[in-house]
Amino acid sequence: MLTFDEALARVLAAAPKLPAETVALDEALGRVLAEHVSAVTPLPAQDHSAMDGYAVRAASVTDAAAELPVRGESRTGHVAPPLEPGTTCRIFTGAALPPGADAVVMQENAVRTGDRVRFTVRPAPFEHVRLAGEDLTQGSTALEQGERLGAYHLGLAAAVDRARLVVVRRPRVTILATGDELRAPGSPARPASIPESNSVVLAALARGAGATARVHEPAGDDLEETRGRIARALEDSDLLVTIAGVSVGEHDVVRPALEASGVRLEFHKVAIKPGKPLTLGRRGDTVVLGVPGNPVSAQVTFALFGVPLLRRMQGDARAVPPPRRVRLAARLRQSGGRRGFYASVVQGDLATPLATSSGSTVSLARANALLIVPEDCAGYEAGEEAWALMLVDL
Repeated sequence: MLTFDEALARVLAAAPKLPAETVALDEALGRVLAEHVSAVTPLPAQDHSAMDGYAVRAASVTDAAAELPVRGESRTGHVAPPLEPGTTCRIFTGAALPPGADAVVMQENAVRTGDRVRFTVRPAPFEHVRLAGEDLTQGSTALEQGERLGAYHLGLAAAVDRARLVVVRRPRVTILATGDELRAPGSPARPASIPESNSVVLAALARGAGATARVHEPAGDDLEETRGRIARALEDSDLLVTIAGVSVGEHDVVRPALEASGVRLEFHKVAIKPGKPLTLGRRGDTVVLGVPGNPVSAQVTFALFGVPLLRRMQGDARAVPPPRRVRLAARLRQSGGRRGFYASVVQGDLATPLATSSGSTVSLARANALLIVPEDCAGYEAGEEAWALMLVDL
């Protein structure tokens, strides 16, 4: 049985390298860059004013009561006129600094009468001026390969004049739950049936990690039916996720169905709780992740292994989220031997564990973190410090 760290390393190592594609800027949100984005011109492209006021040559303002004639105007979208010696030029925020000027006196420190203006302060060179290349010099890197693009990254890409970006193709995820008892949520109930909820969570997590996800109708506990479903899903998936049936009970048919479909299994147990019966396999470039059927086990194991796997497939530089330090608000105990991940509510630096079982979906819906208890630890007392993974990062 592998440790959590060993299993995660093997899952990440199984990630295939996906091809790149070029998309429009408005389609790039949440995608991962497949190349560096450089500034083809300086940013800002030219010296410009950070204030509304008057552009001057600082040496022309000899004292705090200096008065200069106003000659011309510089505003955004127009070429700035040259500054005549011994004069000032009206200027607006964002407008180009006129040639010959090296400072801006903000309008609050100027008193204008007709075509002359008196300054109440003496400016320093480059005061209230944003210099060309102050943010990025020409040719410097604006965005790094492996960056997952958020709204502000897209704004920077637009600022360096990029209308299209080269990103990694989205991973294609297929999710197949198994079990005679399963039916679609909202469908007519039948005796001994339950609505299938795991696929909803796993698909949402996969899409949040930048993948496309399709959910197959659940398969019954029949070897041939399951093998056929698996074989079809393997044809056009980068990641096949099976839910339940990976243990060794009489009705657990997923492992033999995977093997019959040509999947090479690498491991099937991890020393974690919840979620010990976790399976990793591969057929060609397609990765197979078999998660347990109990809801908390399925959802936690996919968050811990499936989400980082999908991020690694895309070349995400931050595939594995970092934990944060918290302090226990209440006692938490566990039996040793496996690393525990427990649904908790973190407020500030205080973590409150929630009572849970591997079959309950309530705790994860109310939690915002997973509290981590190491394999060699029997738990924590109230007030002790521990590590936690925030669910928003998973």
